[in-house]
Amino acid sequence: MNVEIYENVWDALADTEQEAANLKARSALLYEIRKAVQRWGIPQEEAAKRLGLTRPRINDLLRGKLAKFSLDALVNIAASAHLDIEIRVKEVA
Repeated sequence: MNVEIYENVWDALADTEQEAANLKARSALLYEIRKAVQRWGIPQEEAAKRLGLTRPRINDLLRGKLAKFSLDALVNIAASAHLDIEIRVKEVA
């Protein structure tokens, strides 16, 4: 039996390097957006209004349903949450 070791779960789950990179970026954004919304300490309906989302959509976000959000959608939601987004790119050995 061959054992493969991955740097992170996304590398293990993704079929391609591109898919893993997208999953990493989306999960990082989703995590930070969730933290921001939780810090607000407001009901989901109010959070949904602030972010321009429906109640079911904010529920998906707060439950961490990553597959339901594109990178583009998460960038827009983060901007609505007044989060500053930085993209860092580095060469992988």
